[in-house]
Amino acid sequence: MQTHAITMLGTGLIGGFYTRALGAGRARDRVEVVYSRSAERAEQFARQWDIASHTADLAEAIEHPDTDVVVVGLPNHLHLPAIEICARAGKAVLCTKPLARTGDEAKRIVDLVTEAGIFAGYLEDLCYTPKTLKAARAVADGAIGDPTWVRSREAHSGPHSAWFWDTELAGGGAIVDLGCHCIEIIRTFVGKGNRPVEVSCWSDSLVHPIDAEDNAVALIRFESGALGQFEVSWTFRGGMDLRDEVAGTTGTIRLDHFLRTGFEMFSGGTEGYVAEKADSAEGWVFPVGDELVELGYLDMFTDMFAAMEQGRQPAETFYDGYVVNAIMDACYRAAETKRWEPVELDWDRPPTPPISIGRSVVDGAELIKEETMPDGQRKQIVRRADGAIAERIVQ
Repeated sequence: MQTHAITMLGTGLIGGFYTRALGAGRARDRVEVVYSRSAERAEQFARQWDIASHTADLAEAIEHPDTDVVVVGLPNHLHLPAIEICARAGKAVLCTKPLARTGDEAKRIVDLVTEAGIFAGYLEDLCYTPKTLKAARAVADGAIGDPTWVRSREAHSGPHSAWFWDTELAGGGAIVDLGCHCIEIIRTFVGKGNRPVEVSCWSDSLVHPIDAEDNAVALIRFESGALGQFEVSWTFRGGMDLRDEVAGTTGTIRLDHFLRTGFEMFSGGTEGYVAEKADSAEGWVFPVGDELVELGYLDMFTDMFAAMEQGRQPAETFYDGYVVNAIMDACYRAAETKRWEPVELDWDRPPTPPISIGRSVVDGAELIKEETMPDGQRKQIVRRADGAIAERIVQ
């Protein structure tokens, strides 16, 4: 097994999570260089995490001779310039979500790493949570039939850093920050080869004095006929609400990742850390056993480095990040036009077959539904050969 020396770009919240996860997961991989736009912050971060080298020079950090992998944990507007340097340096690169601010920018990034022939992985941690991984395996194994509808919700009281709130730097608001998670979770369940066709979206800034949206709801129609729905908010209070629901032709899955995890505590007040985006440490609070595990960071980096060593693609690629950006572009267009808008992207996957409609013929009629009524009788709703819908009581 290889040992990887890593350059960490970024010293904010995500840089801290990534550094902790890399040290706690495979253990043999180590952050050797850290970059921050602030020399003081770079030095402080290096001291905090016992990192050998620190710098405020982006190219110097990426091109450092002692590292072979670069992790991009920078604000969105810096992803492209950082990855351009990675491509020139021939270094493997892992980039946080979203891949870029727009679909066009994301496509440039995909083309850069493809032409350079370097390994690239999209760090979409919420697709690697233990519950999501297990649920996705169940769906792939046919446990709920063909997915018909997936709902993903992420809501909290807003980001920690100022740049998130600036549309020029971030590329948008809650859709770019949170919707990117939800979209990729939806794609995980409906199938990565299931082309997103069109989008309907509402967005607005309901609470904050900003140009970007702080709330949004969108519908995504896929080639198979499946529907994806996401809800995102920067105005939700009471912690971080991460929930997913998956409906299929024969079953249903419901996931709650962060608020109703089985760990609830009533506190008179504490100065200690409770959980990411916890709005209070007083009253009913919802601590998380191990955020690195529950938010998917450990499994994410395990997959990335295993893929690197095995010569395969990781579960989340830069192309996936590009598809997410293209869907978000369509969301913004739809929010403006108030119409369904097509998802515009380069797509070369084979067609996805339509959702399979189960047909069961009973006594010459197609069975629609069968259930036991409160009086104990068994009722069937059927479609007769002449097309009429009827009901009948069966023994």
